[in-house]
Amino acid sequence: MTTPPAPPPRSESRKGLLCAFAAYGLWGLFPLYWPLLDPSGPAEILAHRMVWSLAAVLVVLAVTRRWAWIRPLLRQPKRLGLIVLCAATISVNWGVYIWGVNSGHVVETSLGYFINPLVSIALGVAVLRERLRPVQWAAVGVGTAAVLVLSLAYGRLPWIALVLAASFGTYSLVKKQVGLDGLESMAAETAVQFLPAAGFLVFLGTTGRSTFLSAGAGHAALLMCSGAITALPLILFGAAAVRLPLSVVGMVQYLAPTFQFVLGLLVFHEGMPPERWAGFALVWLALALLTWDALRTARRGRAELREAEARARTRGATAIRNTENTSASEAPEVTAQGQ
Repeated sequence: MTTPPAPPPRSESRKGLLCAFAAYGLWGLFPLYWPLLDPSGPAEILAHRMVWSLAAVLVVLAVTRRWAWIRPLLRQPKRLGLIVLCAATISVNWGVYIWGVNSGHVVETSLGYFINPLVSIALGVAVLRERLRPVQWAAVGVGTAAVLVLSLAYGRLPWIALVLAASFGTYSLVKKQVGLDGLESMAAETAVQFLPAAGFLVFLGTTGRSTFLSAGAGHAALLMCSGAITALPLILFGAAAVRLPLSVVGMVQYLAPTFQFVLGLLVFHEGMPPERWAGFALVWLALALLTWDALRTARRGRAELREAEARARTRGATAIRNTENTSASEAPEVTAQGQ
């Protein structure tokens, strides 16, 4: 009988929770950073983010001496192909997000990350042939209704939100197939992004359209820091993921789009007519259904695990008693033979 793993100490859980709040809090505050990079356009910002993200991740890998994963990865063409696909989908996600924020669509970008869990479920059904529970189907239905309401509210399909959700959902799906930790995965993906991004920056420089040096040292420093602010939340998230149950991490993830939504309303003063509030209310209802279903399923799984452990202990105790009774019944015979 194997002993179940002990729960993490309270201090470790507290550290994990702090790291999770810090990671999703930083992701939620990203809309405050990208407008600081004006007069750079979204394409230049994206290229700098790719280049300096690789630099930041390489520094962390050098400090932690985590290089052993590179050689085995280079001998696996299938995984390398999946990493290229990951790099492509996250590039789309980053690019649309930066464009959306700097074009005055912060609330719609927050919507993309609110509906991301629903898109992930839809991808699981369509690609992995997963079966949904009734509450999950209800959440997907409510989310679909929300998209229709928001399409009427915006006068168009909320394509920024849908592209963000679809690209990140696809990225997450492919990333699971790669099987690398967060830091190593980001290093591999930004390594793929580096050459196209660096080539684009060289092109901008040679044609006189680069703002890296022409807009001052402070602007150049902000562009370089885009790599650090990309890597830091990922490192914090990795620290949280190993210390917290998945259900807790899943609930904290809504902190980032909530921050973005509030920033869109209070800082960027984006309009929210009643029909948009109605659409967002449906999204939040769908997320509430998903969260309730996930918590209920996790609670049921823990109860079943406790029952299985109790049955295993009972069977073990019964086996020990039977062994003792057998030994006791054989002992007089052995003694008589010995005499």
